Order: sequence, then C-alpha cells, then structure tokens
Amino acid sequence: MRIAVVGATGLVGSVILKSLIERKFPITEILVVASEKSIGKKIRFNNSEIEIIGVKQAISLKPDIAIFSAGGSTSLKWAPEFAKVGTTVIDNSSAWRMHENIKLVVPEINANQLTKADKIIANPNCSTIQMVVALAPLHTKYKIKRLVVSTYQSITGTGVKAVEQMKNERQGIKGEMAYPHPIDLNCFPHGGDFEENAYTSEETKLINETRKILGDQSINITATVVRIPVTGGHSEAINIEFENDFDISEIRGILEKSEGITIQDDPKNNIYPMPKYAEGKDDVFVGRIRRDISQANSLDMWVVSDNLRKGAATNAIQIAEYLVSHKLIE
Repeated sequence: MRIAVVGATGLVGSVILKSLIERKFPITEILVVASEKSIGKKIRFNNSEIEIIGVKQAISLKPDIAIFSAGGSTSLKWAPEFAKVGTTVIDNSSAWRMHENIKLVVPEINANQLTKADKIIANPNCSTIQMVVALAPLHTKYKIKRLVVSTYQSITGTGVKAVEQMKNERQGIKGEMAYPHPIDLNCFPHGGDFEENAYTSEETKLINETRKILGDQSINITATVVRIPVTGGHSEAINIEFENDFDISEIRGILEKSEGITIQDDPKNNIYPMPKYAEGKDDVFVGRIRRDISQANSLDMWVVSDNLRKGAATNAIQIAEYLVSHKLIE
C-alpha cells in the first residue's frame, strides 16, 4: 500500500502523518509531497527520515491513495492527474465538496456510498464533520427541521501563520498577521470570506455540506462562525428543531451508542466538552444536552472536537481505512 500525503509540511499534513502511524494504517511506502521550495528536504516519519518530493514525481509513482491537504487550487489542478493513473484521492480542501458527482464523506454516516469508481473523495469542512457526527443519528430518529449553529473555532483552522500570530501577540512581538485583527484576548465573527448575502464562506460550507452529507436539502440552516484564541479544537452551540418530539433520556441513549461520540454532560460537576481537553483526541464530544424551552420539539447541545484530528486528518484516514477494508482500492 503506497500512500502519498500531499501538503505534508502543513499543520494538517503533519497530523495526517502522525495519525497514520498511530492508527497502524497498512503502509508499505509513504510519499511525502510538498511545494517546490520544500523538495529535497527531509521529514521524519515513523523513526525514519523521508525526503520530500514534488507532486509530478508522486503521480509518476502511482500511489494507491493520495491524501491531499494543500489547498483548493492545488487539489483542482492535481487531484484529477492522480486519478488518471488510478490513485484514489481523499481531499481535505473545499475544492470538490459540492461537485454533484463527488462523494462528501464522514465514515460514520455515509461511507457505504463509496465504490471503486470514486477516484476523488471529498473530506468535509472541519466544523461540518463534528456537527454531522452528532446530528446524523438524531436526524434518522426525529428528522431535523431547522438548525441554528454558532461556532467558536480554533486558530489552527487557519494554519501555522495564525498560531504564530497568537504566539507573537502573547509575547509582545510584532509579526505577520493572519487575521485583520488581534486574536489573543479577542474573538471575531469572521471565518472565510464575506459573500454577497453577508454570510461568510465558512458559514455557507456548514449549510451546504450538512445538507449534502445528511442527504436532505429540506433542512433549514443558519450559521455564525467565530474565531477564538484557542488551539485545541472547534466548539459549536447547536440548536435543533425536529419534526417529531423527543425524550431527553432517549437523545442521550442514541448519542451514547453512536460511533465516534463521547458524552460529557454533568453540569453539576462542571463536566462539559472543552477544546483544551479535546485536543489530540479523535472523538466528537457532546454536552450541555437540554430541551430548548422556547419552542416545541427543539434541543440545545454543545459539540467540541479537535479540528486537526476528526475535523481533518482522522476523517480522511478513516475514509482510507474503509476503502482498504472493503477492498475498494484496486
């Protein structure tokens, strides 16, 4: 099993490499791929020094799977070239997510849709992944009518430049700015680019991707994305209106039995999900589960997950694991 990691030197790329080792993914050869300025440099993988190669060389080596985390323009240009030589591409960017013929996959929900013919597979946005993992089993039971979600997103979602900005601010150092405002001791409702309807691109992703993954275009969704000065993961306050009424104990039972979810919901003992404790873990943590007292058939909950792990690297590797275990790699 020859695996290529495209964008291996980035934040998500480094977590992909780490997670491949931790999850004991069956690799016979690893190809670490990055931009031209990094070609020839060495990167450590599983106690070995691996030389970074360029994307053209990686394509010529015809890997079985290529996991992309190198930005949308790179994916649009090179993913089809990998697919032409028989490689199955799992892409972390937004480039392919809303293409009609490209599967948008969260393994716990819809990996069973994958076939051998799927040579480009889209990994959803990090904030979408953790939300739909918690929503999918509830949608199956009660049918979601409307969602209102506010996200409190880690700066790691923006990348190394944002982490450096916060470190500099905490040390009183003037440096390059990833954001239009200071991030330390601050938060701002701006993730992605503002669109004509006054939503941001990150908010639009939450809306469109959730409908596609859950396979239901009738769900009404509105979102507000907020960036906050943490590194552990994304947090989401989610309000859900169902078509059908529910019992809170049954909601808890459904979530407790669902794959990839850990319940942390004991407010009397100050137990609820927090990014500080989600960091480095693969689960989606759910707490503050309570009935919305303002309207019928409605639920509030708080969902937290490490955006670099389940929100990106782990989800991509889980897709790869499914492809291998179900013999969808030729």
